Amino acid sequence: MPHIAILSSSVRRERKSHNVALYFLKYLHENNLANAEILDLKEYNFPVFEDTIKTVQSPSEQVLDFAAKIRLADGIIIVTPEYNGGFPASLKNVIDLLYDEWQGKPICISTVSSGIFGGSQALVSLQFILWKIGALTVTNMFPVPNVEKSFDDKGNALDKTATDKLAKVFLAELFESIKANKLTHNA
Repeated sequence: MPHIAILSSSVRRERKSHNVALYFLKYLHENNLANAEILDLKEYNFPVFEDTIKTVQSPSEQVLDFAAKIRLADGIIIVTPEYNGGFPASLKNVIDLLYDEWQGKPICISTVSSGIFGGSQALVSLQFILWKIGALTVTNMFPVPNVEKSFDDKGNALDKTATDKLAKVFLAELFESIKANKLTHNA
């Protein structure tokens, strides 16, 4: 069974994107699709990094733990809100901290907004950055417009049937990418 890291990228107090990360954790477990864990950047509370992990002198245990979890994950789901047309600095911070860990890693992206566009502007820039560092971003998207009307604070979808149907399609490409990645690396 694949191991999925769900990256919850917002560190804001009233964040709603974390509810979507909780949803994916439940969905993966309830459907017995993967072992999964949430890597919550709010809990990590990283400083702004001045260097990459390769050149940081004496990285903290927390940094090493985060890097290991990204490296060991078969695939990653990034859940990010869109703030002012972009994604949070907390996410860019950890993307830039790592490099080798992202290389060839299957990643799918769920963008979230309180408006009607579901984070489409953040998605475009995030896909480009991940592509530039060699990650394997899947093309399926999971935009969540009006997030506060779609998920409760425990990660329950308010329209479970429709949301689960979208999640199934969204995650199918991630699992196919993971499978192909394993075949390539084991050949």
